[in-house]
Amino acid sequence: MADVHETGKPEQTAAPAVAAPPKDPRNAIIDALMELAAERNWEDITISDIAARANVSLAAFRDFYPSKGAVLAGFSRRIDHIVLEAAAGDELAGEPQKERLFDVLMRRLDALAPYKLSLEAIYDWVRRDPLSAAAVNRLLVNSMRFMLEAAGIESEGAVGAFKLQGLALAWSRVLRVWFHDDDPGLAATMAALDRELTRGSSFVARAEDLNRLVSPLFSLARSLFERKPPHRTVHRHHHHEEGHEERTVS
Repeated sequence: MADVHETGKPEQTAAPAVAAPPKDPRNAIIDALMELAAERNWEDITISDIAARANVSLAAFRDFYPSKGAVLAGFSRRIDHIVLEAAAGDELAGEPQKERLFDVLMRRLDALAPYKLSLEAIYDWVRRDPLSAAAVNRLLVNSMRFMLEAAGIESEGAVGAFKLQGLALAWSRVLRVWFHDDDPGLAATMAALDRELTRGSSFVARAEDLNRLVSPLFSLARSLFERKPPHRTVHRHHHHEEGHEERTVS
């Protein structure tokens, strides 16, 4: 029952404050998803949950993202952007490729650090769901493309595709170590990353050697298949007349 003042009028209670919509709904939705991922299983997070946490309507959510997976892709692009901006300088231009890539990937870990719990939960979900794992792998391969480019390493062609997928798999193994590495210096994570890059460099060198060997064969085969047969014109009337002449002479 409402309280009554001495004047006899009921005291009016203040209406609950309504949070203002976020100034940047796109990033607010990403932040909401990552917060929820740290709190519950991925399968239990609904689009409505994300919209409510971000303080946006479902209509606004739909304007920016078609699904939870699209929000996760947005998070991946955000991290790519942070790393690429940090790696924009050329202070590592004179370093070996492995050292440049090591530095770029450590910067990526720095950018991911605030979301460590969320990422571990997402990692566990991916391991439980093969179809989702394939989709996340595509996201990761595309991010690794930009990490290689930031390190000045070519990622095109058949060997480039081999590098991208190999680096994506290596990165997944490094994350597994990082999730349980509580050392502020990340000694175990850095050692794991160094091992993966050393192993990957060896595989890539073999792939490049193989590519150099087979490229001339592929070029030769392509030229043979693309070569058109000579155009032959048959003059039937001419041949008929020659046959007639031969019969007349005989």
